[in-house]
Amino acid sequence: MNVGILGSGIVAQTLGAGFIRHGHAAMLGTREPGKLADWSKATGGKVGSLGDAASFGEILVLAVKGTAAEDVLRMAGDGVAGKIIIDTTNPIAPKPPVNGVLSYFTTLDDSLMERLQAFRPDARFVKAFNSVGNSRMVNPTFSDGKPTMFICGNDDEARKVVTKVLDQFGWDVEDLGKAEAARAIEPLCILWCIPGFLRNEWTHAYKVVHA
Repeated sequence: MNVGILGSGIVAQTLGAGFIRHGHAAMLGTREPGKLADWSKATGGKVGSLGDAASFGEILVLAVKGTAAEDVLRMAGDGVAGKIIIDTTNPIAPKPPVNGVLSYFTTLDDSLMERLQAFRPDARFVKAFNSVGNSRMVNPTFSDGKPTMFICGNDDEARKVVTKVLDQFGWDVEDLGKAEAARAIEPLCILWCIPGFLRNEWTHAYKVVHA
């Protein structure tokens, strides 16, 4: 597939490189293409504007700060229409954690992904990759076996496509259904970050154990 990555930070670069490693083509979309020359040279990936990446991708990945997500989707333009968007974002408020606990600008009665879906109803959002560190996003290795990635989204076919991507990237998938489930999935980032802030432990992941 051609994959358009909306974002240029470490999560965007990691996932872009992961797609390339698995035989896909990837383009990172950014407001400053020049700063990604080293990434492009190292991976063979493409770099362009946000609009370029949106148009390039058969599927898209939204990998930016939650506070910037709507602006990035706006700048991506018409290339977003009809596309599956893997939404990695979390609604982290711009304030420091308290005793290791992040603050969110959403409530338990809504989620950032629901807001983004309402903002771009012409796209098909699937929440994924929001509750693990970038170093373990692509083919993670754990002594207890494959970790679990939680996903949700309103479009059933989009969730199936993202499940195939996650299987390729070495994850077990827990499909939690429609977009409202993002109200539970997004706060998993808060829980995941607590050991990091308190004990500098950033390499763990979730795993669902079935009886």
